[in-house]
Amino acid sequence: YKTLIGRSNRWYNKGKKKVFPPKYFIFLSDEKKKTKSIDSEVNPVWNEVLEFDLKGAPLDSSSYIDVIVKDYETIGKDKFIGSTKVSLRDLATGQMRSLPSKNVPLVNENGQDIGGTINLVIAYDPPAGGGGGEEGDETLPDGGQSPSAGGASPTGQAVKLRQRLTRGQNRHRLVNKPQDFQIRVRIIEARQLPGNNIKPVVKVSVCGQTHRTRIKRGNNPFFDEMFFYNVHKLPSDLFDQIFSFRVYNSYSLRADSLMGEFKLDIGYVYDEPTHCVMRKWVLLSDPDDSSSGAKGYLKVSLFVVGTGDEPPAEKRDYNDDQDDIESNLLLPAGVTLRWATLSLKVFRAEDIPQMDDAFVQNLKGLFGGDENKKNLVDPFLEARFAGKKLCTQIIEKNANPEWNQVLHLQVKFPSMCESVKLTVFDWDRVTGNDAIGTTYLNLSRIASSGGEIEEEHAGNGEMSSFEVNTGKSEVGFLPVFGPCYVNLYGSPREFTGLPDPYEDLNLGKAEGVAYRGRILVELSTKLEGKVDKAVDSIHSDDILVAQVLEKYQRRRKFCLCAVFHSASMIQEPGEPIQFEVSIGNYGNKLDNTCKPLASTTQYSCAVFDGNHYYYLPWANTKPVVVVTSFWEDISHRLMFVFATMTAYNQLVEVWLKLLTTFPTPELEGHSNLTSLDLQLKKLRDSALKTIMEGARLMRGEATEIRDTLSDIESWADKLQMLAEEPQNSMPDVIIWMLRGEKRVAYSRIPAHQILFSTYSEQACGQHCGKTQTVFLQYPMDKTKGLKVPVQIRVNMWLGLSAHEKKFNSFAEGTFSVFAEMYENQAQVFGKWGTTGLVGRHKYSDVTGKLKLKQEYFMPPRGWEWEDDWFIDPEKALLTEADAGHTEFMDEVFQNETRFPGGEWKAPSEPFTDVNGEKSFNPGEFDCPPGWAWEDEWTVDDNRAVDDQGWEYGVTIPPDDKPRSWVAAEKVYHVHRRRRLVRPRKRVASPGTQTEVSDPNGWEFSSLIGWKFHRKERSSDTFRRRRWRRKMGPEDRLGASAIFQLEGALGVDTEEKGSKADVTKLFGANTPTVSCSFDRSHLYHLRVYVYEARNLTSMDKDSFSDPYAHVSFLHVSKTTERLRATLNPTWDQTLIFNDLEIYGDPQNVVQRPPDIVLEFYDSDQVGKDELLGRSVCVPIVKANPNMDQTPKLLWHPITQMGRKAGEALVAAELILQDKSGQLDLPLVPPKRAENLYMVPQGIRPVVQLTAVEILAWGLRNMKSYQLASVSSPSLVVECGGQKVESAVIKNMKKSSNFPSSVLFIKVLLPKDEMYTPPIVLKVIDHRPFGRKPVVGQCTITSLEEFRCDPYVITADGAMSSKSKEEKETIDWWSKFYASTGDHEKCGPYLEKGYDTLKVYDCELEDLTEFKGLRDFCNTFKLQRGKNENGDDDPSVVGEFKGSFRVYPLPDDPGVAPPPRQFRELPDSGPQQCVVRIYVVRAIDLQPKDNNGRCDPYIKISLGKNTIEDRDHYIPNTISPVFGRMFEMTCFLPQDKDLKISVYDYDLLSRDEKVGETVIDLENRFLSRYNSYCGLPQTYCISGINQWRDQLKPSQLLENLARLKGLSKPRTEDNGNSLTFNGQDYTLAEFGKVDVASVSMQHVFTSREQQRSPSTLGSTAFCSLYIVLGHPGPPFDVTPRKAKKYFLRAVIWNTTDVTLDETSITGEHMSDIYVKGWMPGMEENKQKTDVHYRSLDGDGNFNWRFVFDFDFLPAEQLCLVSKKEHFWSLDKTEFRIPPKLIVQIWDNDKFSLDDYLGSLELDLRDLVAPAKTPEKCSLGMMNVEMGAPHKTEHAKSLFAQQSVRGWWPCSIEKDGNTVLGGKVEMTLEIIKEAEADERPAGKGRDEPNMNPKLDPPKRPETSFFWFTNPCKTMKFIVWKRFRCLFIGLILLLIVVLFLAILLYSLPVRTATPPELNICDLFPNHSFFFNHTFSELKIELHVHCIAV
Repeated sequence: YKTLIGRSNRWYNKGKKKVFPPKYFIFLSDEKKKTKSIDSEVNPVWNEVLEFDLKGAPLDSSSYIDVIVKDYETIGKDKFIGSTKVSLRDLATGQMRSLPSKNVPLVNENGQDIGGTINLVIAYDPPAGGGGGEEGDETLPDGGQSPSAGGASPTGQAVKLRQRLTRGQNRHRLVNKPQDFQIRVRIIEARQLPGNNIKPVVKVSVCGQTHRTRIKRGNNPFFDEMFFYNVHKLPSDLFDQIFSFRVYNSYSLRADSLMGEFKLDIGYVYDEPTHCVMRKWVLLSDPDDSSSGAKGYLKVSLFVVGTGDEPPAEKRDYNDDQDDIESNLLLPAGVTLRWATLSLKVFRAEDIPQMDDAFVQNLKGLFGGDENKKNLVDPFLEARFAGKKLCTQIIEKNANPEWNQVLHLQVKFPSMCESVKLTVFDWDRVTGNDAIGTTYLNLSRIASSGGEIEEEHAGNGEMSSFEVNTGKSEVGFLPVFGPCYVNLYGSPREFTGLPDPYEDLNLGKAEGVAYRGRILVELSTKLEGKVDKAVDSIHSDDILVAQVLEKYQRRRKFCLCAVFHSASMIQEPGEPIQFEVSIGNYGNKLDNTCKPLASTTQYSCAVFDGNHYYYLPWANTKPVVVVTSFWEDISHRLMFVFATMTAYNQLVEVWLKLLTTFPTPELEGHSNLTSLDLQLKKLRDSALKTIMEGARLMRGEATEIRDTLSDIESWADKLQMLAEEPQNSMPDVIIWMLRGEKRVAYSRIPAHQILFSTYSEQACGQHCGKTQTVFLQYPMDKTKGLKVPVQIRVNMWLGLSAHEKKFNSFAEGTFSVFAEMYENQAQVFGKWGTTGLVGRHKYSDVTGKLKLKQEYFMPPRGWEWEDDWFIDPEKALLTEADAGHTEFMDEVFQNETRFPGGEWKAPSEPFTDVNGEKSFNPGEFDCPPGWAWEDEWTVDDNRAVDDQGWEYGVTIPPDDKPRSWVAAEKVYHVHRRRRLVRPRKRVASPGTQTEVSDPNGWEFSSLIGWKFHRKERSSDTFRRRRWRRKMGPEDRLGASAIFQLEGALGVDTEEKGSKADVTKLFGANTPTVSCSFDRSHLYHLRVYVYEARNLTSMDKDSFSDPYAHVSFLHVSKTTERLRATLNPTWDQTLIFNDLEIYGDPQNVVQRPPDIVLEFYDSDQVGKDELLGRSVCVPIVKANPNMDQTPKLLWHPITQMGRKAGEALVAAELILQDKSGQLDLPLVPPKRAENLYMVPQGIRPVVQLTAVEILAWGLRNMKSYQLASVSSPSLVVECGGQKVESAVIKNMKKSSNFPSSVLFIKVLLPKDEMYTPPIVLKVIDHRPFGRKPVVGQCTITSLEEFRCDPYVITADGAMSSKSKEEKETIDWWSKFYASTGDHEKCGPYLEKGYDTLKVYDCELEDLTEFKGLRDFCNTFKLQRGKNENGDDDPSVVGEFKGSFRVYPLPDDPGVAPPPRQFRELPDSGPQQCVVRIYVVRAIDLQPKDNNGRCDPYIKISLGKNTIEDRDHYIPNTISPVFGRMFEMTCFLPQDKDLKISVYDYDLLSRDEKVGETVIDLENRFLSRYNSYCGLPQTYCISGINQWRDQLKPSQLLENLARLKGLSKPRTEDNGNSLTFNGQDYTLAEFGKVDVASVSMQHVFTSREQQRSPSTLGSTAFCSLYIVLGHPGPPFDVTPRKAKKYFLRAVIWNTTDVTLDETSITGEHMSDIYVKGWMPGMEENKQKTDVHYRSLDGDGNFNWRFVFDFDFLPAEQLCLVSKKEHFWSLDKTEFRIPPKLIVQIWDNDKFSLDDYLGSLELDLRDLVAPAKTPEKCSLGMMNVEMGAPHKTEHAKSLFAQQSVRGWWPCSIEKDGNTVLGGKVEMTLEIIKEAEADERPAGKGRDEPNMNPKLDPPKRPETSFFWFTNPCKTMKFIVWKRFRCLFIGLILLLIVVLFLAILLYSLPVRTATPPELNICDLFPNHSFFFNHTFSELKIELHVHCIAV
């Protein structure tokens, strides 16, 4: 037993000023251990291990450890600080091996919290054989802590948890577009639901749809219901949805009816290996009370089925109903669910963009108010996790809000949800809130299970659960993050009042295109505990806020430089192009919150590359952008990312480098470290150590490369996972391409990829200071990259300002900085001046909108002017007609005029351009430099002109030229013209010619805009010229001086006072930076384009006409166009001469520019369509002595994110020397003019090969152009060779080819990688010689058809031994014995009978049968482009055939190999008998509102149809049909057998549930005997009777004939046999596997619902099909349920809870017993009432009789009843046979009181106790998690009768207590036996078997109302008898005395008379009145005497 003391936090000594040195004391079993003392520390860290030796005794569950913390005192007694107790129950019970305790609060002597916490981990090693669970059942604690935070030891289960935490690998294969999904939820059963006498119902909610189960009874209900949810959503949206399971008690009021709830991400289920969770338990909990425990368990199966997914078959285990809940939870085994609180501290945000309209602010500005547009936003943050949502407060009008709030999200940990979603919204009073930006905190990146280093021990036995004195194994930690900024991305920041087209980007639905701000958050996790407030404030004086502001917001200056080397592949020229680079808000020219920076390139106009694309002509002057920004320094985090990615690249190439060269950065010395930094550091170090040790071990042990690949790939994946840095607060660098002033395309580059580090070269970003190729993309591009806006080559460097001088070593070329402005003039009345400038200034920027003046230009601080202003035209902005072209046609129009009817004469301007403007005389045209004329001036008559080239028109005033022209001359025509052309060709490279332009530097344009040209034209009305002035740094040298450029150069001071914000126009006037290269290097490029395969069909004739554009930097070329092929072979070399590339050749060698190949389909009408795009990297030869030959490799062709084929290409880039005289490789041979072939040495090596084609026939050919295909033939093409089959004369009579075998000799490459495909074309021969292609198919790989021609392969059948048997067991016994349901098959297996082979798929999908394609394959024929735009072209038919490919000898004198296709069957029609056994269906799609359907079978074969509508099965989705159908057919015409399942409806039309199609021809022709499966033995009768049409001996003869063997001979009267040269006895031969055949089988066919409006759901149907002429059929009729009777005699009860108190104060109960069987609640029975039980005993002698239908094989009850009174059919339910007995207290004037219940499973009956004293709750295994004691559990069906005592339980205060004991006799009898031994219910007649006498109840048992005498006797008398007896005795005594006195004797003598009157002379009246009294007094007196 061990304890690791971690650390302690936040202890404060309030009474004294000093800081105490704390010390730990730990007590266990009176044993005391203590730690060392830590001096002067309130947050001490011990990291000590204390061990307690338990002396071999197991840990008691009541044990605990007592932790005491004291302040160490040198002199005197240590002072008590605080203490705590930790229970060890979980360790003692074996649920956990290690117990992490994090932040355990310490309390003082009075039990009050002192504010301090401790972290410790307790581990327990149980003694051998006792305690702690079984060996190997190590469990994983809840997200084990790190050593410093309570770490947990990793176990084997930790790896599973890590795999779950790092899920999501399946999702990347899904295209993120709306798709169809089907979600299936099966609710199986529930257990341990709380409450008494409950009626639970389960509600399941998924994606807004809710279903509920039927209402059941009891605490352990059995549901077994399935729900279907069809959704059409984006995968990313669907996976964020949740499953919600809620269990309600329908018996309760609505307010308290919820019993428990469970939620789970849909993405969690999809990320499972088969996209499903099968038969798992989920834990129900109270959503409102986090501290409550489990509220029961629910068993579910969950499926998430996408398009094309096949859900696995759900199999029920035999012991499924006895499984242990805790061991089968949905979570990994051993992980206990504990409540955790995710505390998200939200401090502040910054850079939030404007979200509200500025109308009110503009009004304030008009009236002199403060105009503050940047704060037009009311932000608040919303956090979502696991279905819970919390929001911060709203801060109005603040773009940099400070919330300082903490959000407490309470969840179960480990959680099934993966990420915390953070969205910042803009609050609106009227409209809905607008999303500003969204980000996610992925828990898998900020938490660890601790299992990352466990994998190294996976094969080395069990790892110790705890490592002493080291913290290396405790690398797990709970989710923790920050404090750190997280960045928001979304739509562009520019605010407009119009709806945002990119609003979805702000919700995180796609990649954001712009920076939208950042938020400072911190996340921490605390286990257990409960928070008072979900949203709380962090006070401003809190020490945490001050710490965050001080440590985590310290900014450092960063410098970013980007040099643009090229911009190419521009598709449209359009307006001038500019690039902008920004990081955060810095550099965004449309945002005025930051200083203006030189963050944009100069505008440039695109130039044609001479072939297809446009590029920007930067030549030797490359534009440079410089951006300075301020961010936190997180280099200590990113250094590991860089180093890891470097190792990742090395691992893929040379893994051995990893052994010695891998630095790991240290974290010491950095002030802004977070706890996550420390945890990740520890995790990464451990993982790297594991990889390095594995690499060293591999170096010593590995012998084959193949053996190491899996390990190396796993290491690479692990490194890539470790390289993800969750706390990367630096925003991405965003490059925007702008056309004019509009943003067009963008690219996001992570900042860490270009970040510089001084730690090491490996610690720099992978693209830091290196040129990379970037393809920009359109925002929210729905075509997904179908068109590339531009390809750029850019060199980027990002580093701290303190390291900016390091940039000098990365910089190439000479950097120059200029200030520039434009002088503008307009032409008015033929004179140039400034008067006609409308909307422009005399001096402005390039846009003309910003007014500038030379005298107001001021260089930035640290810079000075080097020269004066000078004129420097910008050539990149000029648009000449011949720019970029290699060939050009000069044109001029000759004009003539006349009066109507007159002669034609030359006008005043005889030569004009096409617009009628004056032009030069053809003789005045000069050939520009670098060009050469190719011909003289000629008349262009290839137009709509007459034979002399004239076209005629009429002038209509006020025009002086005609608007339209015609080719025929009329009398009224007054004007004519003709076009003269002269071609010229470029003879020098575009960079060598010198163009003559205006000597004053003016650029001219006809309109104010972007299109300028050099030479002035008569139509020009506007001109401008550029003025520049160079700047230089004052005291800096090198390229790093450009980082000092901040701010604008200057604007017109007259404009400063105006209200117009000049920066809002389009950025400020910033200096321009450029990089000039003194010299360039010439390269020679050769691109070898050999072939492509599997291209997309774009034409209606099933093919495409492909060609390829090959682009390299600023040049491109096009291959030849091929006709009608999807597998083109160009065999072409494209040669690019004299390519000019600037920069160091070594940089080109390391990172050569990419070669981009774009494949197009050529169309005669319309625009060519893109087939796909591929990228190839050339081999660079910088040294002429390099002897490296490029190798052709297949490169994937992608289109819209999907693979669209492959291209076989290679390329080499050769550096030429300075003289240009480098010996280039020989020019490849030409195939045509300017068309070079791929040279030898690069092209594949070929060999003469034979291709045999078995053309068997065509099937299911669809019509073409409204006419059916009647006379087709087959054309086979391969490697340039072609062969055509004979024509099928009539497809309706026979669809097989007359001659079946074709043969081709072709030269094929020896290397399989280069083998061309086989192309099949089906041509229909139609009248008038028309032969259209009606279908085609491409067979890519020929590997499966290659064979050895000298080896004969054939397949046959095998024989079996004979055996007779009697038919004693039905077919279902055989079926269930074969499926593994041994409890349903009876004694079938015990008798050793044959079994079936049950396949869970079609026979065609089985590899051992080769898909039944051993004779011929089925190839889908396709035709053209799909009309619907779906992914796959339409299938128009099938070709049945096969191929054999084998080499031929090169020597023609050698005999060729034998042909392969021999012994072919007859190709004519054959009649067959088809017998279909439909066994059952599984998981059909429900069609009725009740979630079920009424299925029946419909079978179609050819023109015959069988509809089995009368035998529909009501209300089920998994019916057992048991039907056999027999039909006849002719093959191959009727080859397709269609089996459909329909839903029966009484009034409406029956709906199709699904269908499957089976190819009978393949089964009939296959040599695997698939048309009639063979039994294992040869039996002439019985259930296993031989049913094949051929006997075993005949099958063996056929096999010998096919294999070319001699015929088998039998000898010794048939007891021995000779086969293949060997002798066998009959018994021996039965054991010889002669060949692979299909045994008797049942296969499963998937039924697809082919409805365009719904998802193609999949069900499973078990079938068995027999072809040919089979024997007698099987009897597969479903089993019928048998009638059984359960007789339960209730004898007595005892220890029943006395629930009532009588009026006399006695505790009593009026007991009666109620019983029923689940599913048959309407047959409830109850005993009579045992009144006034005073001791809990009850006597009944009462018989319950329950009749039920039982399936003995399945051990289930079959219940048939109507669900509702309006239901038409009864629904069948299969329910486990159980008996529920309840004890009740009878009340006449109120509801009866429930006293206890008992639930008995009749299949697994708990043995009763013989006496009531031995009866207790322990015998019932109340804790379902405990293992069942099967030795005491017996089936009542086997025992038939049992008597004894069972306990009844009741729940009180959350605990299960004894409610009473009942004595019963349970007896199961069959219906026949019930007739023989009748018995009545209760004590009714016939009262026998056994006879029940009235119970001998005590006399005290009676009903008071009907027995007044007994009431007086047993209630009144018994209670008041003492009183009554006392009263009676007293009465008797009084009466006795009275009688005694009365009966005393009287004297005989007369007594003396007394004269009263003498005594009372004055009272005579008194005598009469009192005489009697006086007399009595006298008598008494006498007595006394």
